[in-house]
Amino acid sequence: MRPLGYMFLWLTAFSVLRAEDLFVGAGERFTGLREALAAAEDGDRIVVRAGVYREGNVVVNKSVTIEGDGWPVLDGQDRYEILTVTAPHVTVRGLVLRNCAVSYKEEPAAVKVKEVHHVTVDNNRFEDNFFAVYLARSTDCRIAGNEITSRGARESNTGNGVHLWYCRSVTIENNRIAGHRDGIYFEFVRHGVVRSNVSERNLRYGLHFMFSDSCEYERNTFRRNSAGVAVMYSGRVTMTENLFEDNWGPASYGILLKDIRDSELTLNVFHRNTIGLYSEGSTRLRVRRNRFSDNGWAVKIMANSTDNRFDENDFSGNTFDVSTNSRQSFNTFHGNYWSRYSGYDLDEDGVGDVPFRPVRLFSIMVDRYPTALILLRSFFVELLDLAERVLPTLTPETLVDRGPSMQRHR
Repeated sequence: MRPLGYMFLWLTAFSVLRAEDLFVGAGERFTGLREALAAAEDGDRIVVRAGVYREGNVVVNKSVTIEGDGWPVLDGQDRYEILTVTAPHVTVRGLVLRNCAVSYKEEPAAVKVKEVHHVTVDNNRFEDNFFAVYLARSTDCRIAGNEITSRGARESNTGNGVHLWYCRSVTIENNRIAGHRDGIYFEFVRHGVVRSNVSERNLRYGLHFMFSDSCEYERNTFRRNSAGVAVMYSGRVTMTENLFEDNWGPASYGILLKDIRDSELTLNVFHRNTIGLYSEGSTRLRVRRNRFSDNGWAVKIMANSTDNRFDENDFSGNTFDVSTNSRQSFNTFHGNYWSRYSGYDLDEDGVGDVPFRPVRLFSIMVDRYPTALILLRSFFVELLDLAERVLPTLTPETLVDRGPSMQRHR
């Protein structure tokens, strides 16, 4: 081995041996986190004992682990950002971080990670912060197992639960987020993974995602958010096994897809939303084996969404299964299950012998004249549906499932 190789191994071993625990709290060597950081070296662990600490903004500029013992509270007093991480290989764990400042210019956070890599923020409690976790120009980070809550009354006076800006290869998993403006926010992110989170009761979106390619969302729950979920201006996004539930309101969606391309939605559940899936300006989407149940509109697909495929999905109990704003459509539906399908299967191959037209004539009327919705349960609408089945001349010819499934897929 070359001398430089021996020197590297020696320095690494020395660093590991030198790493130590520094304790903060009443009766300990250090009375505050800032004091312990000043004495720490890279690789050290700072253990913060139970108590309430009001130290303003603490800058973490060394590669250390900050770990709470007994849920110590770092209180920003509504005046300060609490932790600003400017060093790589930092872990923040087991803390209660509350009451960071509100500022529309600086965007303060309980934990802000700035231009570093390999930072972990896990198993903390974030309470009543403007932004809870904010990552800017950072890579290979992990945000996991945190409880993130806020009591913001308006979008204008609260930030996001987890906010990423110009980041790459960040994993966000097993967090519970409620009461923020957006639960999770991505802007200019690459290769992000959002997994097994519960994002609910946020003032705008449970997930808000823009200009971010090659990202994955799986096994998340987005529930009772004011506007649901929005994924915009992105490509190669994979959305699998998520639950979009109880997102109700005049401008609310299970998921809004705007200018999305080359993406997949598989095995998701859209249950009790005003609109389950809304697509505008999106192309080459593959929507497969999802369940749409008890929504107002299961799918609203605008005419400027093209070359999208809806295969083997289940549509049951929706007021409107599919709606569009034009008689022209360049999308394909095939092999879906429709609870409203009244056709037959004489050859018993599991596929309906009669095509199904999921767009109701009444849905076209409602799209043009929203107040017509008050007639939904009337005898007039029943006659309209019957007439359309007998003589389907007004609904889009291209929005037809020519091989509807006789049985549910899921």
